[in-house]
Amino acid sequence: MRADARRNRDRIVEIARALFKDKGFSGVSMDEVAKAAGVGAGTLYRHFPTKEALYDAVLEAWTDKVKAAVDRALGLDGSARDKLVSWFGDYVDLLNGHKGAAARITLALGDPDSPFVAKCTRYLGANQRVIDELGPALRPGVSAMEISRLVGAVAAVADASALDPDEVGSMLGVVADGLVAA
Repeated sequence: MRADARRNRDRIVEIARALFKDKGFSGVSMDEVAKAAGVGAGTLYRHFPTKEALYDAVLEAWTDKVKAAVDRALGLDGSARDKLVSWFGDYVDLLNGHKGAAARITLALGDPDSPFVAKCTRYLGANQRVIDELGPALRPGVSAMEISRLVGAVAAVADASALDPDEVGSMLGVVADGLVAA
């Protein structure tokens, strides 16, 4: 990619990130992104043929953040529950980094035709890694999909309401308690 094309792409992603964060996915139009980024519609669509492709690029930075959050949680010197609660808190924060993302991504779990399948796959992989690492400390049969849906539901409620962080943390503790082997 030419240097000017790369700058345009990076600028579009930066502007789109701010718009999606403020207005949510459905509240942002491609025309609005192009105008705010100072590029023509043709330039925008050359880089991102759909709004979903643009959103996926905006969320791409999550990959490194998700891995770092799992590393941090699993590296804690504490119980399996402590590690779960730490990861779940970061998971909620990551999902809620963009207005409405928690609900969209959680609802898309398991849908191979979803425009958010890449994000869903990353979260499922992260939750599978947690399961693999904590193994016998968890209830038998716990799946990455179950964890993703449970924590995603808490994140969606937190995103759509005015819950304070302690209330969200309490709900995540209940989820963790349900996953830890008795």
